[in-house]
Amino acid sequence: MSTKKRILFIATEMSPYLELTEFAEVINKLAIKSNESGLEVRCIMPRFGVINERRHRLHEVVRLSGINVSVDNDDYPLQIKVASLPNARLQVYFLENEDFFKRKQVFHSESEEWFEDNLLRTIFFCKGALETVKKFGWPPDVIHCSGWMTGLIPAYIKVAYKKEPVFSNSKILFTIGQNTFTDNLGTDLVKKALINGNIREKDLDTFKDANNAAMFKGGAHYADAISFGDDNIEKSLLDEFSKVKGKKVLPFKGWDSDLTDYIELYQHLAGK
Repeated sequence: MSTKKRILFIATEMSPYLELTEFAEVINKLAIKSNESGLEVRCIMPRFGVINERRHRLHEVVRLSGINVSVDNDDYPLQIKVASLPNARLQVYFLENEDFFKRKQVFHSESEEWFEDNLLRTIFFCKGALETVKKFGWPPDVIHCSGWMTGLIPAYIKVAYKKEPVFSNSKILFTIGQNTFTDNLGTDLVKKALINGNIREKDLDTFKDANNAAMFKGGAHYADAISFGDDNIEKSLLDEFSKVKGKKVLPFKGWDSDLTDYIELYQHLAGK
């Protein structure tokens, strides 16, 4: 049996598949560096319609099919595809659904209008990622969440999924990045994000403003450790999370950092 510590990256973006900010390249480098450092690595991200299936050689993972994800009292089928990260023996899993991710834009239409269902897409991705890990039967020692779209995942793991054996020993690192949207996810975010009595409205109070900063704030609130993934972070987030009692915090060290501090943090969180 392998004794390697396991790290799972759950990301909104990752090079070369989707690059919305410079941190997409950092996630790529971190996954490769983690693998080369002796960690067992897997990655999960949304399969937005802008990601070219043929170019990146995505193919469906039949053994992981059959998952339905409940969002706002409706069930949506989850299709899972996989690709190998170029120049690395790493698997990247893509979560796909025709209602939420088939369109050829990411968060805004061609006329730059905010998609009204971005909240539902976010909930689907966060729930879908965790259900996928359950289907893997692969307990991660460390889960690194990056991108505002992953903001609900730390709360879900610490509250709604806390009794799931696959997450019982998982530690969470959450990266706060630059704000990339000025729109609002909706005043009903907290109610729509609830999970069948397993998470209460007060558990999601930090998300109530339903904006970009709130998604980062909520994710960081529930995480075991925090990092800053950009040199342009909203001041309120810097003030609140630069020093947090009981949590390791990694400052942003520039785009040319060798990322060794991340690997050391993964190993620390994993108990190595």
